[in-house]
Amino acid sequence: MNRMQEIIDSIRPVYQEVVNQANEHLNQLTKPQGSLGKLEDIARQVAGITGEVMPIFDKKAVIVMAGDHGVCEEGISAFPAEVTPQMVLNFLYGGAAVNVLARHAGAEVFCVDMGVNADLEHPDLVSRKVRKGTRNMAREAALTLDETVQAIQAGVEIVDELVEKGYRLFAMGEMGIGNTTASAAILCALTGLNTSIAVGRGTGIDDGKWLHKVSVVNKALEVNGLRVDEVNRSSAEYALDVLMKVGGLEIAGLVGVILGAAKNRCPVVVDGFISSAAALVASRLAPLSASYMLASHLSQEQGHAKLLEAVGLAAMLQMDMRLGEGTGAVLAFNLIDAAGKIMKEMATFESAGVSRG
Repeated sequence: MNRMQEIIDSIRPVYQEVVNQANEHLNQLTKPQGSLGKLEDIARQVAGITGEVMPIFDKKAVIVMAGDHGVCEEGISAFPAEVTPQMVLNFLYGGAAVNVLARHAGAEVFCVDMGVNADLEHPDLVSRKVRKGTRNMAREAALTLDETVQAIQAGVEIVDELVEKGYRLFAMGEMGIGNTTASAAILCALTGLNTSIAVGRGTGIDDGKWLHKVSVVNKALEVNGLRVDEVNRSSAEYALDVLMKVGGLEIAGLVGVILGAAKNRCPVVVDGFISSAAALVASRLAPLSASYMLASHLSQEQGHAKLLEAVGLAAMLQMDMRLGEGTGAVLAFNLIDAAGKIMKEMATFESAGVSRG
């Protein structure tokens, strides 16, 4: 826990003076002020994070965390748990959607086994397995405190290692059958939102399975004592407790990715519902970390907008996506690159000889 606190304490506010410098530069470009909308927001935020008005992201990483969930015993998914290890191998062989979009964006995919319920071997697999899947959160706490902290620290360490290799822009991805159930439970526990609003269709379940999924999340909250008042919901200690009791190893790993990115002053792009659950936990553990996050897209998963609102993030895109893997986050790399090119390549009024309005 001391190491965790050191990581949190190492996160500093973004460079506001560099945000102002970036804004001044944007206002010199040949366009009406603010006319590029969210691209200008991205440029300012990234400048503040990195401390550079025009940062260069030559090396970009998509970190896909994988883990299984004991709550699958309750029959809450349209897909069997065996899909998790099968999809991990698909990532490693480059055949998943996130691989395709990463190649398009000039990014590399790093697949991490945080808690897959299988023995996996591949030369490119990053193995940080804490245990083979979580316990069934509808019957007991999904993880112990030590397991939760170990998973968070693994995420931080992976970012540290990649930063040493020159990576400066990160996207969050995940794989884990059952993880929308865990993420809905996290959302409810940390915001008090009703389960009928927080629980979505995940992999595409029908009405009957959705009602069952709602009941399972309600049971998990009750079993783990996570119906608390608003005052207690805001504490860092409670956020860690929620992650331990109803979270997942891949979600905890993603919390670490966020903390690691913030610690290293790197932008981290949040993907969909599961990544945003990790973002909410991270923002409660280390409030300054929220300034280092960029939300990529608004997922079709019905609770996603509430999650983003709770973190204080606004999505760049609305593409009706609900795949996960980091697909929305890596797609947003293209917008971050576009914002950077605007800053570097667009003429100023003075250089172009254009009259101001």
